[in-house]
Amino acid sequence: MARYLFRANYTAEGAKGLLKGGGGTARKAAVQDALKALGGEIESFYYALGGDDVFAVAQAPDNVSAAALSLAVNASGGAAVKTTVLLTPEEMDRAAKMVVKYRAPGQ
Repeated sequence: MARYLFRANYTAEGAKGLLKGGGGTARKAAVQDALKALGGEIESFYYALGGDDVFAVAQAPDNVSAAALSLAVNASGGAAVKTTVLLTPEEMDRAAKMVVKYRAPGQ
């Protein structure tokens, strides 16, 4: 399965919901349930101080499933999520071995 990094920031309403709805473990469980329904799972889930409120690494079957989760979270209005596709070192090895014909601008 593919891996993704989800970075989320709570809106004011989302922060109120976090306080009212059982805190951090309840939100993690909600994300896990949503991922499970899509055929995925959380690998790690952390709250942070600073620019982003939540960092989660998760597995999902494909980009479409990850996009569906991102859309659902963003559409909820409680948080804004950014999704990054993660590559394993082995996937990067395969990419490095591929021959790509590319011409830089001006060459």
